[in-house]
Amino acid sequence: MSRSVEKGSIPSPVTADDVDLAVRLAVGVLRDVPPEGWDEKAGSLEWDCWETVEHLADDLFYYAVQLGPQSPPLDTHVPFALSRKRPEGPVVFVYADRDAGPAGLLQVLEACGALLAAMVRTTPPQVRAHHAAGVSDPEGFAALGLQETLVHLHDVAEGLGLDWTPPSALCSRVLARLFPEAPGGADPWLTLLWATGRAELPGHPRLTTWRSDSTVRS
Repeated sequence: MSRSVEKGSIPSPVTADDVDLAVRLAVGVLRDVPPEGWDEKAGSLEWDCWETVEHLADDLFYYAVQLGPQSPPLDTHVPFALSRKRPEGPVVFVYADRDAGPAGLLQVLEACGALLAAMVRTTPPQVRAHHAAGVSDPEGFAALGLQETLVHLHDVAEGLGLDWTPPSALCSRVLARLFPEAPGGADPWLTLLWATGRAELPGHPRLTTWRSDSTVRS
């Protein structure tokens, strides 16, 4: 049974406040990363922890700027130039200055999260913009940013042995918005990790491929 059927009611929307909270909690955890830890592999990813946080900041920035033009693109992203620092690294257009150290990286993450939250708050709900997982609305981009923050912090925390268990309410809202067919009945955080290919769920093996659905909900 899907979560949407199981609940039988309209779920609470993902909000700009959710994005703010998730980024604030993430930054709090990341302040505990030792200086030498940033070069460690981030969980099951091929990226190190620094690259993973850069990728997260880039995602938050990307979701914000997609909503920015007077006529947002519906078939592609706003054409910032993408690049990568090494062949196995993430393709991004936001980089943190390594000379600014981890504190600078966290400022970049905070700034990108604040930008997305501001755009979600100020963009009319009828606005639509492109995303590879489906043309979406401001709430959808908030949900995408929330998903990326929760899940990539899991990657970094797993790589470094840090504790990261986000609030269940945030996980539930992401699942309802981006993974409406995810099975219900289990812990929302474990279910989100399962839906993004990072964990097994009782009765459901770990996914080898996955995809969120950012299309607009009626």
